[in-house]
Amino acid sequence: MGTLISGRSSPGLNGPPTVNPMLFDVYAPHPTAWDELFTRTGGPHTHCAPLVDRLGRLFATEFQAKRASADMAFVNQGITFSVYSDRRGVEKIFPFDLIPRPIPAAEWYPLEAGLVQRIKALNLFLYDVYHDQHILKDGIIPADLVLESKGFRKEMIGFAPPGGVYIHICGTDLVRDAAGQFLVLEDNGRTPSGVSYVLENRAVMKKVFPHLFADIRVRRVEDYPHRLRDALASVAPVGAASPPCVVLLSPGPYNSAYFEHSFLARHMGVELVLGPDLFVHDDVVYLKTTRGPQRVDVIYRRLDDDFLDPETFRPDSVLGVPGLFRAYRAGNVTFANAVGTGVADDKAVYPYVEEMIRFYLSEEPLLKNVPTYICARPADCRYTLDHLDELVVKAVNESGGYGMLMGPSSTAAQRAEFATKIRENPRNYVSQPVVTLSTCPTWTDEGPAPRHVDLRPYIITGKSTWVLPGGLTRTALVKGSLVVNSSQGGGSKDTWVLENGR
Repeated sequence: MGTLISGRSSPGLNGPPTVNPMLFDVYAPHPTAWDELFTRTGGPHTHCAPLVDRLGRLFATEFQAKRASADMAFVNQGITFSVYSDRRGVEKIFPFDLIPRPIPAAEWYPLEAGLVQRIKALNLFLYDVYHDQHILKDGIIPADLVLESKGFRKEMIGFAPPGGVYIHICGTDLVRDAAGQFLVLEDNGRTPSGVSYVLENRAVMKKVFPHLFADIRVRRVEDYPHRLRDALASVAPVGAASPPCVVLLSPGPYNSAYFEHSFLARHMGVELVLGPDLFVHDDVVYLKTTRGPQRVDVIYRRLDDDFLDPETFRPDSVLGVPGLFRAYRAGNVTFANAVGTGVADDKAVYPYVEEMIRFYLSEEPLLKNVPTYICARPADCRYTLDHLDELVVKAVNESGGYGMLMGPSSTAAQRAEFATKIRENPRNYVSQPVVTLSTCPTWTDEGPAPRHVDLRPYIITGKSTWVLPGGLTRTALVKGSLVVNSSQGGGSKDTWVLENGR
């Protein structure tokens, strides 16, 4: 690997023949990161051998033609996301890389079990902190860290949501370190996004490489919308219709994830609604229809807590519905996810999830966290300030790669700026050592090259819990970058959970 070992001479457009290498002929794995397809000696991992063999038969020009076909499919489907800060334009076609990221069944099953364990503990934690607060009274988690979190909603104290579930949809971000071990980077338990790209990526891959799926057995992802709809229906409130009326509440077409909102509503077979489409009467939520009002039983809401109800939260919100929270507290409607789940994905609370598992389940965590320094703790704050050039610093309530300092690649001015912010508000920051994320072959202008990736599986909880096989593999498109967020220039890959046991 790393040098041209085969290829075919092909006529150049304006001169002598040029060498047309096969896809992986010049691929060189990253010198220190775990490669998702290749071993450190250059050969494919055992479970990747069939994929590498079949893709490796393609010449670079053939692969580029398939890339063009995939890009056209995304354009035609209108698969976009928004970058509000980009002066060149808001709507972007989501970058998609055609080389998939495979995970063998033997690796997936422990991951799946760890994710189920984790979401169970997080739901128990949320019930506890809004009721008896045993975990705070026992000193397992500092009470002020939880009660002063921006995600903690005092309006939820003493209230149990219909069905007893707080986090119905969770996107837990995983990374693989240099030794090949999966670690949890963070939990997204409010309104996790990105699953529409998982489904569209698979659809495009099947169009471009139909024979790959005939030769290699890959677990389905297409069941996600139906699984989600059934899970939400299973926790509808008492007195709900049969089947319950489920709607998806969106902020509207100017939201960065509106494509996903409309995609999921369509594939779930539910109404996509905006705030003005709903109203509350006698603590019951209704949908305005041409046939008259229809009672709503479950709201899959893609609105943040603050904007849900101007009577309870932000009075200037025009996105929500007056009285909506009143109907929720009355037990007449289910919200997915529940109000107040943000405290569970606060980055300063995240380091305690392993302790939550021990406290609530009396089990050892199956998945480990990335070591984290909480700047609200004086010793951790001092360590962070003394090692800014070595650490990744994150604002606890930011997402999408914003509010973050990548210490090793930062400037002195950036470090000074973050040091000031940390001293002014230490509760708002955590830091972590740099994890050398695993890499996967990704197409670049120079051909396939290693680019860092993470993985966001999606966990659905209703009466039971189900994990989408695989999830969203996000990939950094810039050489050496560890930031994979689409808002920061990242792309995605199709994630293949293989059905064999290798």
